[in-house]
Amino acid sequence: MRIELVEGDITEQRVDAVVNAANHSLLGGGGVDGAIHRKGGPAILEACRRLRAERFPDGLPTGQAVATPAGRLHARWVIHTVGPVFSKSEDRSALLASCHTASLRVADELGAASVAFPAVSTGLYGYPLALAAPVAIRAVRESGTKVRLVRFVLFDRTACQAFEEAERGLDEA
Repeated sequence: MRIELVEGDITEQRVDAVVNAANHSLLGGGGVDGAIHRKGGPAILEACRRLRAERFPDGLPTGQAVATPAGRLHARWVIHTVGPVFSKSEDRSALLASCHTASLRVADELGAASVAFPAVSTGLYGYPLALAAPVAIRAVRESGTKVRLVRFVLFDRTACQAFEEAERGLDEA
């Protein structure tokens, strides 16, 4: 598997699956979630409403993942995952790692060869980039996925640098 780190807009990625940093409701929100729903159009929301009605009446649990069609995005699927809200008093890194491994499991079930991830939980959920990046990269590396390309699409240079440093740190360890 190849891991790429790029600064950019996740809604513009030409990959098989885009991972959405969703909220429990699956019905759209702010940040990456809102951008994916806006750009992907109503087909994503309709599919999410069906998932809520049929499989997740209480919402998607933190650390799990589920797929929908990608609507008007360049991808075939959106894989929705709910990251943990950062806590200074509780280590939630296992839940953050689970977002990545569960998303890749769903990608494998779909037959996706390429997947784009945002920096899950680092926006509204407050996870510090310096803590989230190594968890995300390690989880992807150790996932055992059949996905051939994992691209982390990072919002700005600061996020890119955090992921680059995390990757170097893991390579040196």
